[in-house]
Amino acid sequence: MTGKERREQLLDIGRSLFAERGLDGTSVEEIAAAAGVSKPVVYEHFGGKEGLYAVVVDREFESLLSLVTESLNSAIHYRGKLEKAALALLQYIEEHSDGFRILVRDSHGGTGTGSYASLLSEIAGEVEYVLAREFDRRDYDDKFAPMYAQMLVGMVAMTGQWWLDARKPRREDVAAHVVNLAWNGLSGLEPKPTLDPRRRRKERERREKRAEKAAAKAEKAEERAAAKAVKAQRKGRRDMDGLADAST
Repeated sequence: MTGKERREQLLDIGRSLFAERGLDGTSVEEIAAAAGVSKPVVYEHFGGKEGLYAVVVDREFESLLSLVTESLNSAIHYRGKLEKAALALLQYIEEHSDGFRILVRDSHGGTGTGSYASLLSEIAGEVEYVLAREFDRRDYDDKFAPMYAQMLVGMVAMTGQWWLDARKPRREDVAAHVVNLAWNGLSGLEPKPTLDPRRRRKERERREKRAEKAAAKAEKAEERAAAKAVKAQRKGRRDMDGLADAST
């Protein structure tokens, strides 16, 4: 095994152990034993478990940040940007669960920028830039873009942490529901959210048709009620006229 291959092996083993036990719960002896090497080999490549942990965290940090940033820039429409970013985070969680578990742990002093809080701050900065342009285009006050960016990132991040263990429903459905709340708000939630714009359009058309039918039905009911009221009024007048005639 070459030095590069050994280094990658140690990183893979370290990632798995750190995800399960954390930095403090993992020893150099355990890392070396799992790799089938002596402790000096670990020290030679990383200077100790802290060095190995720092490299693992930094790699996961850069990987997830790159994935989310790319997703934000890959869509044209703003709803698409949000959908792709939410899905990217959930995809990362599903495919790199060990890496995400490490990121959400409290950052250790030796990891530099590689903490989950730092990661979310970096992502919020990207989202803020996107929102500021959209706010400016719509004549909204762009000074609120940082606040809205924190709201959006916080919502997606907390959902991701919950889904790390829940894993239900599937990631596409989770992303669709997150975007449903972020895009439409509680008062305008779509009954059947989806990431597919064609299905969304068809569902919207069905809702509009149902609304039109309900409105037409309500209008007819009102017309019948009005006609019934007029009929009752006329009958009442005839009855009063009859009583008047009888009394004369």
